[in-house]
Amino acid sequence: MNNYVYEVGENLYINVTNKCSNKCSFCIRNGHDGMNGKNLWLDKEPTAQEIIDSLPEDLTKYKEVVFCGFGEPTYKLDVVCQVGKYVKSKGQRTRINTNGQANLIHGGDITDQLVGAIDVINVSMNASNAGEYQRICNSSFGEVAFVAMLDFAYKCQKRGINVVMSVVDVIGEEEIAACQQLCDNKGLTLRVRKFE
Repeated sequence: MNNYVYEVGENLYINVTNKCSNKCSFCIRNGHDGMNGKNLWLDKEPTAQEIIDSLPEDLTKYKEVVFCGFGEPTYKLDVVCQVGKYVKSKGQRTRINTNGQANLIHGGDITDQLVGAIDVINVSMNASNAGEYQRICNSSFGEVAFVAMLDFAYKCQKRGINVVMSVVDVIGEEEIAACQQLCDNKGLTLRVRKFE
């Protein structure tokens, strides 16, 4: 059975695809089938209506609804936007966890489509420069992915979407400090996540 919707803590998560442009060395997909007892590998990607039909009736009991599964959610941009607008119409806050490569994936700037559908964008920054990012994340787009990720974050922020850049603490204090400096220079917020 495909798990399109699953709970983690106080949040409700939505799993829209297994496609990803990265093959990150620390990804949970390496050696795991899912989270919290839910297998997140999909044999069929959901439509927006299938997700909406899978949502609990009362969404207000969650802190937020998060687009994050076993792939890069922006591959299914139309589904994310439709479901995001539906969730927001029910009074709930939305977030997307992304690698920030949506503009590369779609061949142009898609940030305007996220306005009104997504409240918070969490971008996995993972490194302070293109070479290190590619070493860790192994993007199918190569080193250009790093610059595109920063540009995507900046454009989303300019459109009024709350953007949070994130790194995993295993990259080391020096690299975290370099990421912080880069975010400070671009007016972006950095969050350091604990590796689990």
